[in-house]
Amino acid sequence: MIETFWSLVPAILAIALALITKEVYSSLFAGIVLGGIFYAGSVGGGFAGFLTHVFQDGFVGSLADSYNVGILIFLVILGIMVALMNKAGGSAAFGEWAKKHIKTKVGAQIATILLGILIFIDDYFNCLTVGSVMRPVTDKHGISREKLAYLIDSTAAPICIIAPVSSWAAAVAGFAGEGENGFILFCKAIPYNFYALLTIVMLLSLVFIKVDFGTMSKYEKALQMMDDNNADNNTESKGKVIDLILPIVVLIIFCVVGMLYSGGFFTKMVETEEGMVANGAYLNIIEGFSNSDASVGLMIGSFGGLIVTLIFYMIRRVLSFKAAMECIPEGFKAMVPAILILTLAWTLKGMTDSLGAKQFVAGLVTNAAGLRNFLPAIIFVIACGLAFATGTSWGTFGILIPICIAAFPEVSDPIRIISISACMAGAVCGDHCSPISDTTIMASAGAECEHVNHVSSQLPYALTCAGVSFVCYILAGLMHNWIVPLLIGTAGIVGLIFVIKKKTAK
Repeated sequence: MIETFWSLVPAILAIALALITKEVYSSLFAGIVLGGIFYAGSVGGGFAGFLTHVFQDGFVGSLADSYNVGILIFLVILGIMVALMNKAGGSAAFGEWAKKHIKTKVGAQIATILLGILIFIDDYFNCLTVGSVMRPVTDKHGISREKLAYLIDSTAAPICIIAPVSSWAAAVAGFAGEGENGFILFCKAIPYNFYALLTIVMLLSLVFIKVDFGTMSKYEKALQMMDDNNADNNTESKGKVIDLILPIVVLIIFCVVGMLYSGGFFTKMVETEEGMVANGAYLNIIEGFSNSDASVGLMIGSFGGLIVTLIFYMIRRVLSFKAAMECIPEGFKAMVPAILILTLAWTLKGMTDSLGAKQFVAGLVTNAAGLRNFLPAIIFVIACGLAFATGTSWGTFGILIPICIAAFPEVSDPIRIISISACMAGAVCGDHCSPISDTTIMASAGAECEHVNHVSSQLPYALTCAGVSFVCYILAGLMHNWIVPLLIGTAGIVGLIFVIKKKTAK
């Protein structure tokens, strides 16, 4: 079962059960148990080996990983900040402001999309920040939590993967070949990232053409039949819009600074034969982001933002110290579901890794290398499947990008950059669709939406965009050009939305 199709079966089982039963915790745990059984059956160890692999190597191993712990701390701090902003009245004040300035359902959705695009530094930060800020606005205008989760999720990873200054750019740059500038490689791949670009086209088309389909239309129609007055809460509060805006702006600035700090931007060092020593030159911003550790940077940045927010609220006297401290356990409790799902998802990923899923997929790509002009489309599909089954786009990058570089060592080869971009796009697509993806989980948490509802309502949209992207990669592989495929893909998305609207109108 090691390094065969069976290595992906535990993740496939978890995903299938989650979609069928609408219950994600037991589904993920079932996948973990099956992975443990497969591993013990393959390498031996019996029942004791099964228990050790599931609990010690799996759960304990995922929670002992410093990167994962940093993300969990970041989540908890963001939960605390959201609780603080709510209790201080900042969210309510922004909701009142939005009632006066954002007057339509279309306007509320566009505002959500624009905010998601502006917060391009990191997908985790994007999901939770956009959700906390826009939730009162979208509730007011009759936008379902499922639709909000889709808007958040579609402006998180798809935006980060085409933003040169982001944690995702840093991750991709780290997989570049020896002696190759990873940042330049990432920038060259942006125009060919059809899934990310067409996701934005689809978002705007859905909003302006005013149509929904699949499960999403059911949630939207159900909300429209509810009494809008139930969403109005005219409670007295000392809070002002600044009590929401300032903490978020500070949080963004501190997270950027934190990521640069983790990448050595503020350390004046130089590499010599003896190692890294002082009195060298400072790194530039690009190098700082390329070397950054998103977990460390976001953790430090969010903690700095939390301290500034507490001091600001104390000065403004909108919260007492006791009330502010009560937000700490409150914010932690709000993040418990997301933390639990993330822990289970990380453990399941560990199961698939131990079964050799990476090696199995690497073999598939290597065997397809003969289909040169169609390889970008093939890599896109494989990356989609791997990211969907494992719930990690970064892990998919780590597996496939080095294979693409090895398969096409010539830097000037156009198929090389198209294939690398197809890997990135497919990883984001699979991550976007997968119920065990951390970004998908974060989007559900940010929108305060049932996770399985978010996955089932988003899937038809993501698959539609994926289908058009697949065609674009076939065209790009044949034409060695991104402009014509992107124009055809854009026309295809807009045309499909119009056709769907006509059919739903009937």
